[in-house]
Amino acid sequence: MSHLHVLLTGGTGFVGTAILKALDEYHPEYRVSVLDFISESRWARPNTAFDIQYYQADITNRHQVSEAIHACKPTIVIHTAGMVTKNNSRYRDPNPEIVFRINVEGTRNVLDAAKSSGATSFVYTSSVTIVTDDQDHDYPNVNETVPTGFALCTYGQSKLAAEKVVLAANSPEFATCALRPSTLMGPGDTNLVPTIQRCIAEFETPFIIGSGLNLYDFTYVGNVADAHVLAAENLTRPHADDRTAAGEAIFITNGQPVPFRSFCLAVWAEWGHAPPFEIHVPKRVAWTAGYLAEWWTWIRGTEATLCRGSVKDYCQTAYADISKSRRILGYEPRVGLPEGIKISCADLKRRMEENKLS
Repeated sequence: MSHLHVLLTGGTGFVGTAILKALDEYHPEYRVSVLDFISESRWARPNTAFDIQYYQADITNRHQVSEAIHACKPTIVIHTAGMVTKNNSRYRDPNPEIVFRINVEGTRNVLDAAKSSGATSFVYTSSVTIVTDDQDHDYPNVNETVPTGFALCTYGQSKLAAEKVVLAANSPEFATCALRPSTLMGPGDTNLVPTIQRCIAEFETPFIIGSGLNLYDFTYVGNVADAHVLAAENLTRPHADDRTAAGEAIFITNGQPVPFRSFCLAVWAEWGHAPPFEIHVPKRVAWTAGYLAEWWTWIRGTEATLCRGSVKDYCQTAYADISKSRRILGYEPRVGLPEGIKISCADLKRRMEENKLS
């Protein structure tokens, strides 16, 4: 559909930027607009074929969102905007009501405005954490039939609540779907790879928590962007019966689960670092060490790379079956895990160097 008009919320962010690049690659004929909360002057506008129309709005402000989306009048909304809890706040969020206001009520505001403005489709960026934030259990090769509602962390709880709102709105006239990416890396990553890289300076790399063999999913952000484009294509097909993604939640990963420890070793190797020795630390001992590390880093005024919650993450088996994404969307990860790690680390090195020079 050459006349397709895509509105991308959160288009200045990590996932949003990758989606803009994917849209530019696959569909330069589309009309693309961006809605975000930062002022346009602060946005490092990417070099694309699009003449991007920018709308500034706070998604928690229903009036601002409605005004912007009715002015835009998109065909489809890709909704990535939201709040991602990071570091220690991921495990013990001091302000869960803020996360829910942004991720749930903000999503509801965007969804309602999209419907009333005449949009016909809506792709929501959900998260695998709606399942895996139940950190007391393992989730090997999990698929979309697994029961949800057991997440222990605020982020996973909020993403599930928002996903339910989106999927409940699906109809023949307004097709919706939810994509559930796993833990992301890539250009612009401020969470995963930077946290693992900091372990070098904290002298934490020799310690293997638990078995070190637990399989985990990591996903390159460009692959997730591809999936969003495929979902948009699916939901905007002319005939409702062909919109096979409508009403569906779909896991998106690299399809290459690896031991958590192996991923960390690969990241450290990009900095020329290999642990000088290895010490296996039982999970219970590590949990106590995480508790002490939280106190020690609190006293120092720094952020703990090791904490009780991260110990659970490091030891959890959590990876998804992406058969459904392949079947419904035709999704296939283009960037493999080794290449994704190299790209992610090179980007982080560049940003670290820029910060030194600034």
